[in-house]
Amino acid sequence: MRRILAVDDNRDILEIIELILEDCGYEVETLTNGHNLFEKIKEINPDLILLDIMLGDLDGRELCEQVKNLPETSNIPVVLISASHNMAESIAQHKKGAPNAFIAKPFDIDDLVDTVQSHIAA
Repeated sequence: MRRILAVDDNRDILEIIELILEDCGYEVETLTNGHNLFEKIKEINPDLILLDIMLGDLDGRELCEQVKNLPETSNIPVVLISASHNMAESIAQHKKGAPNAFIAKPFDIDDLVDTVQSHIAA
């Protein structure tokens, strides 16, 4: 079973993501902040990371860059999620550690599922 790590400081959003993706057959682990991201990655070895950009005192774009620049995690697809940023801006600022995709909040369920499926299959 494919494993997804969803990171968002909004528990309601995490619950929705978890319900949608588990219904599609994925195993979903969640984090409400990015402080333990790398410990969780090491623990569960996710096939994909859904990462909110605004995580309280952390910036998901910076966490994405760290994930993408570490040899042991660089191959994990990262999909950024945000209500207040656009994809072009996020990718332009972080080319070396750019996310694999971007989903705007509020997200369409089909878009979420399609994005996850396409990046896990790749």
